[in-house]
Amino acid sequence: MTTYLLAGGGTAGHVNPLLAVADALRAREPDAEVLVLGTREGLEARLVPERGYELLFVDKVPFPRRPDRAAAVFPQRFGRAVAQVRRHLRDRGVEVVVGFGGYAAAPAYVAARRERIPTVVHEANARPGLANVLGARRAAAVGVAFAGTRLRGARVVGMPLRREIVELDPAARREEAAVAFGLDPARPVLLVFGGSLGAQRLNEAFGEDGGAAWRDVQGAGWQLLHVTGERSTTPDPDVAGYAVRRYVDRMDLAFALADAVVSRAGAATVSEISALGIPAVYVPYAVGNGEQALNAASAVAAGAAALIPDADFTAERVRREVIPLLAEPARLEAMRRAAASVGTRSGSEAVIALIDEALGRGT
Repeated sequence: MTTYLLAGGGTAGHVNPLLAVADALRAREPDAEVLVLGTREGLEARLVPERGYELLFVDKVPFPRRPDRAAAVFPQRFGRAVAQVRRHLRDRGVEVVVGFGGYAAAPAYVAARRERIPTVVHEANARPGLANVLGARRAAAVGVAFAGTRLRGARVVGMPLRREIVELDPAARREEAAVAFGLDPARPVLLVFGGSLGAQRLNEAFGEDGGAAWRDVQGAGWQLLHVTGERSTTPDPDVAGYAVRRYVDRMDLAFALADAVVSRAGAATVSEISALGIPAVYVPYAVGNGEQALNAASAVAAGAAALIPDADFTAERVRREVIPLLAEPARLEAMRRAAASVGTRSGSEAVIALIDEALGRGT
């Protein structure tokens, strides 16, 4: 029986790929011990136990960004976190550590090296986080979701995806999805969403209280499924063919119904849309280090998606670029085919192959 320790967390971008790999390991080796290392503050504190995995804790120790008091006490706090992980590794007989970035990953990499335990790194974003940059230097294997990610020894393996996305058959679920959202399965659907909190820029362009581009979508013969976000005040005009939802907990059904997508470009979003072969127009979130534009870059370069900068995304831009796209079936079909070159549903299996390699198992 093998004992695995999967380290990472803080945000859904770290936790979800971790859980996808955990599920795939458990499916392949029912008798294996799959442990997760995380912090008490991150999303993993709720999501990991809910999925049925044991969560081992390590202190949250952010890397200092400026020479202040936190920087002065960082070495001591980080050393304590490494010691915590080393105890976990010894007590549980861990044989390999797999890191997904976030606060738990950095001390896990250091602890594993000191205990002479092999490590595997998976980076979900096109621009890697600091923990994974450090971890990749001594890792037995490094996998990345996107081509062009700058990590030492990186190989493109794709994103480990949720099981409901991996197993989704859009054609088989289209009728069910149409019923769920009150739309006509026989007519094409444009899905617009910006994550659980929505995207104000998208809502302003499509919403009734903004540029009202939903009317142009309908004028093109399409329906619109508009997920505005839980905090949105975008009104629902209650018109047939325009479904407004604050939040959707069954994104698999939304994707099953989508013939094209307008969305932000988070790593998981781009990976799921590409894996499902849905033509996309990405509007990268402008705040941060520009990683969303990088996440979308390979899909755009392959012809599977278009990109419109956040600052330029208006109802008028929708009318000039998105609406004409909806009227070009041949271009949409070409985008679907192109997605096959950048999307994959086998990310979890590819990461497990790296783990096997780190453990010296034959292929």
